[in-house]
Amino acid sequence: MEQFGQLFAVAGLLILLAGSLLFLRDKGMAGFRLKAGGAAAGRQLQSIERLPLTSQHSLHLIRVYGRTVLIAVSPGGCSVLDGSAWTNAEDERTLAR
Repeated sequence: MEQFGQLFAVAGLLILLAGSLLFLRDKGMAGFRLKAGGAAAGRQLQSIERLPLTSQHSLHLIRVYGRTVLIAVSPGGCSVLDGSAWTNAEDERTLAR
């Protein structure tokens, strides 16, 4: 019997939290979004390709907010080699080869 009391207490707390969230969302003070689409939906940073040159040096092709950037990585740090605004994926595939 005691276990049912704990179960009802937890369920009541969850209902109270859900009700509070819905109330605050209606007032515009809180918001939540459920993830829709694939894992890449809404992502602003995407790794297109990585080319290892040595054990500590590599080139990375990264897309940030629709702009593709080529970055060189070494033990001394990172540097941007090229930042282009390609308009279609065919241009990216041509450069990646």
